[in-house]
Amino acid sequence: MSIQNLSEHLEIPYATVHREVGRLLEAGLITEEKVGNYRLIGPNKQSPYYRPLSELLEIASGPVPLLREALEGVDGVQEVVIFGSWAHRALGHRGPAPEDIDVLVIGQPDVGKVYAACSRVTKKLGWPVNPTIMSVDEWHEDTPFLRNVRAGGVLNVIDS
Repeated sequence: MSIQNLSEHLEIPYATVHREVGRLLEAGLITEEKVGNYRLIGPNKQSPYYRPLSELLEIASGPVPLLREALEGVDGVQEVVIFGSWAHRALGHRGPAPEDIDVLVIGQPDVGKVYAACSRVTKKLGWPVNPTIMSVDEWHEDTPFLRNVRAGGVLNVIDS
């Protein structure tokens, strides 16, 4: 990615991004390649800091992008939401730190593939990911469980 693209994507002034890129280059955390008039930057995968920093970023960004990536390719998945304590905290409600991630997978997916995908996310994040699978018709029902899920708030991972 070029410094200009990064500046536009982050909506941060070019001068600020340019200065920080210089610091990251000096620290050996990123690499630079000149292509024409562009300076393309990327992670320095040879740095001893690469793995711990990438793991920290995965945890800090939360489970949404990891779950999206893991479940988008599973046939039959129409919608995915995070509910429970993780969603509740992410939506700004107070309470103890979540101990797991409750995920509602809506559609007619292969159960084994859903559990395998959630297992991969569990390994990356270090928090158990607990999928509940239901059909679209079940999702639209008015059950005590779903009233509780909706009342607590949900984070959309994949929209239909």
